[in-house]
Amino acid sequence: MKTLGIGVDIIHNKRINTLIKKKSFINRTYSNNEITNSKKISNKTNYFAKRFAAKESLVKAIGSGFRDGINFKDVEISNNKLGKPYYIINKKIRNFLKKKLNLNNFELFLSISDEKEYSIAFTIIQKKRWLIKNS
Repeated sequence: MKTLGIGVDIIHNKRINTLIKKKSFINRTYSNNEITNSKKISNKTNYFAKRFAAKESLVKAIGSGFRDGINFKDVEISNNKLGKPYYIINKKIRNFLKKKLNLNNFELFLSISDEKEYSIAFTIIQKKRWLIKNS
């Protein structure tokens, strides 16, 4: 696979703690699934901070930032059964990656972590390579 982009973001959790007190911030920044899943989490500040950092790290990996019609709600983060985070890619993001990076087949890798004061996310975008086997 060929690496096409990397992005990293770190955020002070205190900043998110202040912002999530405003329902308008949560509704503008997080998907309905992310908001629903937050109800199962006791430490909401770190939950939302990690997702905020992940959204930022993705647009940094793409190289666009939040512009050209891409907004925070277009980037959704979930976790598998073992807790591993991953991106849920909607049609708008898929089309943006196709147009901006000429990608049809790609993989996104996400790592997120938090401590008391900070949350961090790291993203890698890789182009999938097709493996052709000879019989």
